[in-house]
Amino acid sequence: MNTAILVSLWLRRDRIMLPLWVYGLTALAASTAYGFKSLYTTPGSIHSFAAGVAGNAATLAMYGPIFDQNTLGGLVAWRSVTIAGALVAVMSILLVTRHTRAEEEAGRLELIGAGVVGRRAPLTAGLLVAVIANVTVAVLATAVLAAVGLPFAGSVAFGLAWLASGLAFTAVAAVAAQLTESARTANGIAVAVLGAAYLLRAVGDAGSAHWLTWLSPIGWASQVRPYAGDRWWVLLVPAAFTALLAVAAYTLTGRRDLGAGLVPPRPGPARAAPGLRSPLALAWRLQRGTLCGWGAGFVVYGAAIGGIADGISTLVKGSSSTEKVVIEMGGGHNIVDAFLALGMGILGVLAASYVVAAALRLRGEETGQRLEPLLAARAGRIRWAAGHLVIAASGAAALLAAGGLAAGLAHGLRTHDVAGQVPRLTGGALVQAPAVWVLAGIAAALFGLLPRFTGAAWGAVGLFLLLGQLGPVLNLSQWVMDVSPFTHVPKVPGGAVSAAPLIWLAVTAAALAAMGLAAFRRRDLSL
Repeated sequence: MNTAILVSLWLRRDRIMLPLWVYGLTALAASTAYGFKSLYTTPGSIHSFAAGVAGNAATLAMYGPIFDQNTLGGLVAWRSVTIAGALVAVMSILLVTRHTRAEEEAGRLELIGAGVVGRRAPLTAGLLVAVIANVTVAVLATAVLAAVGLPFAGSVAFGLAWLASGLAFTAVAAVAAQLTESARTANGIAVAVLGAAYLLRAVGDAGSAHWLTWLSPIGWASQVRPYAGDRWWVLLVPAAFTALLAVAAYTLTGRRDLGAGLVPPRPGPARAAPGLRSPLALAWRLQRGTLCGWGAGFVVYGAAIGGIADGISTLVKGSSSTEKVVIEMGGGHNIVDAFLALGMGILGVLAASYVVAAALRLRGEETGQRLEPLLAARAGRIRWAAGHLVIAASGAAALLAAGGLAAGLAHGLRTHDVAGQVPRLTGGALVQAPAVWVLAGIAAALFGLLPRFTGAAWGAVGLFLLLGQLGPVLNLSQWVMDVSPFTHVPKVPGGAVSAAPLIWLAVTAAALAAMGLAAFRRRDLSL
């Protein structure tokens, strides 16, 4: 009842975030297709690259197999269906949780339910918003791939593969939202399922137990095989999975009280432990689970980059343009070092995403009205906010160290030089830390000065990714690329290291954070 009104309301609330997701995913599909089309202009170069990928277990684990090694469409599907399909799943999870459990946790659904609104209308509205977003992404991805010149039928299969991933995890998030009272925990459950699905697919594709791929919703999307036979019947599997979990979500929502989860929260002790009696300790307690989850991802990614690096020369054999792009973006003369430097740069961008999410926990605690009781006691504003920023900054450094260490181990084992590669790549990852801290400073400054616009910190991440990582390829002016803090980070391993830019980045980050803390100390709390 009145579900349409709720859908309209949710879409209005997402009028900024949702277009950004749709644009980003569509641009990713278009740029991937255009990039491969520019780099590999002959069937021979396509086949040479695909043959190198097919023999590398690390690339199989990260992206999956190439089902057609002779066409451009085969490369595009290999590069985008799995990785970008996981991003579509993340978008779906965040949308469903935002409009179901998060609204319920904030108490707004109780007010809405006091009107003429059905018990299951919020869940239906949340699911419909996610479906609209996924269908829009699928249609636009199909259109841009066909416009680039890829076969239309394969482009439709590509879009439907993304749609299958998104809808499957829309249903997963709907079930997770019924299990717990916390939106953050619901997101964690759904993302953990996504991680397990990706791991199953990776093990199935890289090893001999290929049947494991069929246990993963991410694996189902890759098995549609766009541009390589277009197996339409595979889409029935995620469709059945989505329908089954959606029915389960509707059943579970009718068996719990509003505001409650099926799994009751565990009551804590009457008195805090000695190690939980400071704002810093509280920040660590709140953020440690998220940090551990990110850490696992960094280790996997670092190991994959290190495992691939030794064979990068074989992968780009026959395409001088690809080698040129890697060297330009990696900033070195040796193709292996340039590739590793590029991988460390991507680790930096990922760490920036973590640090923004961790720093914006400040705003989440404020709007969730959990900050006022703390400030009513002995915890001061500066100590409380600084505790979260310290955890965010140190956590980002720890993630970079974990990713660099994993890359060093993997690359060292392949080159029989573990003792040399581990410190080399760990250092290459850690030099990204000052640039990452600038993002934390931006988030802190927005929190203090413009709390209602803290989401703009995510826009800064996207802008710096474009400028710092793709600037050399897009031939942007140097002054434009200098806007990104990642442009000033030394390209290591392989490049020269200078301490001056790292010091200036750290000083900039500290100044932004201090500005944000000073403003937060003076302003009123807001919702």
